[in-house]
Amino acid sequence: MPDTNLTAEQRAAIFTDVPHSPGVPKPDPMLVVDNVSRSFGGLKAVHVDHLEIQRGCITGLIGPNGAGKTTLFNLLTGFDRPDTGTWSMDGQPLGRLYPHQVARKGVVRTFQLTKALSKLSVLDNVRLGATGQRGERIANTLLPWTWKAQERTVTERAHELLARFKLDAKADDLAGSLSGGQRKLLEMARALMTDPTVVMLDEPMAGVNPALTQSLLGHIKSLRDEGMTVVFVEHDMDVIRDISDWVVVMSQGSVIAESTPEHLSSNEAVVDAYLGAHHDQALQFDDAGNPVGETAVLAEALEAAEAETLESGGDLSEPEITELRHETP
Repeated sequence: MPDTNLTAEQRAAIFTDVPHSPGVPKPDPMLVVDNVSRSFGGLKAVHVDHLEIQRGCITGLIGPNGAGKTTLFNLLTGFDRPDTGTWSMDGQPLGRLYPHQVARKGVVRTFQLTKALSKLSVLDNVRLGATGQRGERIANTLLPWTWKAQERTVTERAHELLARFKLDAKADDLAGSLSGGQRKLLEMARALMTDPTVVMLDEPMAGVNPALTQSLLGHIKSLRDEGMTVVFVEHDMDVIRDISDWVVVMSQGSVIAESTPEHLSSNEAVVDAYLGAHHDQALQFDDAGNPVGETAVLAEALEAAEAETLESGGDLSEPEITELRHETP
């Protein structure tokens, strides 16, 4: 992990002279993506010509459902293979690597639908995140003195992370007994066991009890404060404005806009992507960044639609590829 981290003033200064345009170069990029594309049948799910993610900052990735956000995450972390393109972290190529190899390079991710091993304890779930564990090798099982000390160190680190995320009281419980929000925290704790440089969070707030939302926001900010580079997918614009240093907007698989959070509402491409037929309606916000007037009415309607989707057992993830194939003429 980096030895230095940035103050709020330093982060703001980084983007002062950065143009608000897709693919714009950053002063000190950690991730660089070039000509990455992925198609499913006749559907072009992702086509990103160029994208740079600034080191030591929080970059929000937003866009309508089906914009290609999660697919891009899957490509960059090795969970899917691109048709074309290259990408790198701090100059190290990451293309064609498997997920565990990407993680060893320092790039880890979480999922909108959590991947906890429900039949293992919370503590064991976190301990599994540690890399290079000598006790995992079959030949070493008969030589416990070669890995016992390392296992104690790993366990101590796991307990520290559980305490950090306020899950220490749940250490011996099965992971399957945790609430949705607690599973999100568990995934973050497990990801940090790898000592990552880049943390990619796929809708960390989705399905989380509002009581845990502020806690999760605080934890995400703390990752940045410790020098990590954070990229996260989110639908809630209040969250985007609260914690993002820079925002990348995707639509129909491509990056259509980039800017600081406060300039999103004045970007016509963003308005059109989100509002469609309502794109000619001017967005209105008060000094605190809250929607007012007709914008507030529209925002409430969108939030109600999202809530109805969640209450009916659905989620806000991108459509299944099989569904997209059926819908594509």
